[in-house]
Amino acid sequence: QVQLVESGGGLVQAGGSLRLSCAASGRTAYTMGWFRQAPGKERDFVAAINWSVGSLYYSDSVKGRFTISRRNAANTVYLQMNSLKPEDTAVYYCAATQRRYGLLRLRSEYDYWGQGTQVTVSS
Repeated sequence: QVQLVESGGGLVQAGGSLRLSCAASGRTAYTMGWFRQAPGKERDFVAAINWSVGSLYYSDSVKGRFTISRRNAANTVYLQMNSLKPEDTAVYYCAATQRRYGLLRLRSEYDYWGQGTQVTVSS
């Protein structure tokens, strides 16, 4: 089992920045990622990091604005979000899996989920 606890959400104006954190405990998760879900919409992939092979993955909508990183010693993953837009408003979920290979962009590939943290971007 892997337990995930997110933090760092909040309210920010468009163009601003926020950093989300996800602390993992329990079994080792080789891939950790972030998904987001806006009201009335599906939970969509945002970014992922496969630390065993050093690969990063981003959705097209956040590429160039968001950066995912991992601090191995603390078993924590971060999502630095810059140039935020109102359309980034959503509940952001941390996810983890023992998978090292695959698309790593599908909800079905992740076995463990955090409780979610709200990010609201005002215009």
